Amino acid sequence: MLLRALVDTSIAVARTRSRNQKRDALAALLRELAPEEIGPGLGYLTGSLPQGKIGLGYAAVRDARDVAAAPGATLSITDAHQTFTAIGESSGSGSAGRKKHLFGGLMARATGEEQDFLARLVLGELRQGASEGVMADALAAAADLPADAVRRAAMLAGDLGAVGCAALIEGRAGLDQFRLTLFRPLQPMLAQPAESFDDVFDRIDEPAFEIKLDGARVQVHKQDDEVRVYSRRLNDVTTAVPEVVECVRALPARQLILDGEAIALRDDGRPHPFQVTMRRFGRRIDVAAQRARLPLSVLFFDTLQIDEDELLDQPAHERLARLDALVPEQHRVPRIVTAARDRASDFWRQALDQGHEGLMAKALDASYAAGGRGYSWLKLKPNHTLDLVVLAAEWGSGRRKGWLSNLHLGARDPGSASGWAMLGKTFKGMTDKLLAWQTEQILARETERDGHVVHCRPELVVEIAFSDVQQSPHYESGFALRFARVKGYRDDKAAADANTLADVRSIYDASVA
Repeated sequence: MLLRALVDTSIAVARTRSRNQKRDALAALLRELAPEEIGPGLGYLTGSLPQGKIGLGYAAVRDARDVAAAPGATLSITDAHQTFTAIGESSGSGSAGRKKHLFGGLMARATGEEQDFLARLVLGELRQGASEGVMADALAAAADLPADAVRRAAMLAGDLGAVGCAALIEGRAGLDQFRLTLFRPLQPMLAQPAESFDDVFDRIDEPAFEIKLDGARVQVHKQDDEVRVYSRRLNDVTTAVPEVVECVRALPARQLILDGEAIALRDDGRPHPFQVTMRRFGRRIDVAAQRARLPLSVLFFDTLQIDEDELLDQPAHERLARLDALVPEQHRVPRIVTAARDRASDFWRQALDQGHEGLMAKALDASYAAGGRGYSWLKLKPNHTLDLVVLAAEWGSGRRKGWLSNLHLGARDPGSASGWAMLGKTFKGMTDKLLAWQTEQILARETERDGHVVHCRPELVVEIAFSDVQQSPHYESGFALRFARVKGYRDDKAAADANTLADVRSIYDASVA
């Protein structure tokens, strides 16, 4: 198939707000893909390269965009895929030049619209409203399969491309191969924010309340003495966290899949800031020295497999009972089960007094919805927080002169032309060290300058705490955050994981209801 057909579909999907129209347009294209085109096609339409990071920087992409566009569409999906594979595989001396040459050659064969698509695809800036959820529905429609079955397979596989190939080529039988498998990480279950204890008890009669740790999510797999640790984004981080490996290796089970948090604690038991914990996850050398300076604790809150028993579909009370019987208390997240608001409030104050974020509330009859963000898990924090993307920053003055300080904050908005909705600015909550770090990071992603404002690629995710959402005529989104301050950057999240404008609107609607 010509790449132009995929690009045309991408443009059509980006121009409609209707989820059903997006699904139908995507399904129509998926039905026409050849087997070898399914994986790349699904990746491109969700804004990602199947090869992952291929080592092409912004400057190389910018230079390639200056190449004259081809007069007509001749480039195929397979041509693009093979080129990206060659770029990703290029290494060693002179590889940067070879990568640039290969990408330049690809761009020279592309039409203007194809060039724009390819450039944004490589830079991770393809905002077309085709999320994995929409794509899973489209895939189900194209393969004439139940949407729930496709979503479950995608969650278990962690790879929509592989699921797409199986569904479109083999049908339902192809989906049946995707099961809970050791050393194949599955997408983690996620939580929705709750506004108050009333909100929690309206949804869950007698929840299990757990202390919400501001650590790094870890999924740990064990087979005999082999243990591997995966991050929230399913990256293998085993070598960086030997404490986690040792803890799980010592547990009395031959096979395990556990869900939990790794966190750096001070001597008094209070947590270090999230950014401090994340220092351990970026290191692959001198791990022993890092461990001595900044030891990690691991606390588990769920178990998905113990020996031959797969627990994914078991109710939470069964999974928690199995967890309690297996994992020592010092390695379990503190938990109570209660329908009493007073007891829940006391537990809440205890969590906050210990320096933690708040509480999680979980329905005891719910299964583990891998990759889902439903109302079986709720998170309760004292202040609102959102994970937003840095769109630009302003040079500081006075003591902050020479640093990029005032951040322009954006939420994901698939319906807008840019893909982002600005929610205001903040310069609060930043240490000198953070100011220096963010200045370096923003400049590395700079796209243009407008006076004292430096615009950047929307890649940096920052956690913002704020009191509430108010209507604002100053921003196209119609909203602004009150008393916004930086809690810290989220190294474990990509821009695609940032909160949406719909999330912001929900917080506002709840406040005025």
